[in-house]
Amino acid sequence: MSQLVDKAKNFVAEKVANIKKPEADVTDVDLKHVSRENIEYGAKVAVNNPYSHSIPICEISYTFKSAGREIASGTIPDPGSLRANETTMLDVPLKVPYNILVSLARDIGRDWDIDYELGVGLTIDLPIIGNFTIPLSKKGEIKLPTLSDIF
Repeated sequence: MSQLVDKAKNFVAEKVANIKKPEADVTDVDLKHVSRENIEYGAKVAVNNPYSHSIPICEISYTFKSAGREIASGTIPDPGSLRANETTMLDVPLKVPYNILVSLARDIGRDWDIDYELGVGLTIDLPIIGNFTIPLSKKGEIKLPTLSDIF
């Protein structure tokens, strides 16, 4: 009897492992808004849903790092759902306070940009499997606004 149960477990595990899962990619990180308190950047995340029905997104979590330091982080609860058989574009807003930018002065002073690493966790609710997190990361650089951008 235990052999039959083991065979059933292996069969189910093999089938679940071969199920197509949504795939995602951070496509862009750009300056969105400059205020007197912070700079807001926007990350665009493209998520491809291979299923014939929409999938609810439980949450989006993110960390925004520069020079090995976390400069922004947060979660976006219940941002909507992924459209069926399509690629859905998600916007992830990143607010960076000016006082953190001042602490990164050495990196900024060299070339007036921020070398960054963005980590995004996209948690979706898949049928049968349950909550599934797609980890994403992107490295790059963002040019800082000049005084003419602020005023």
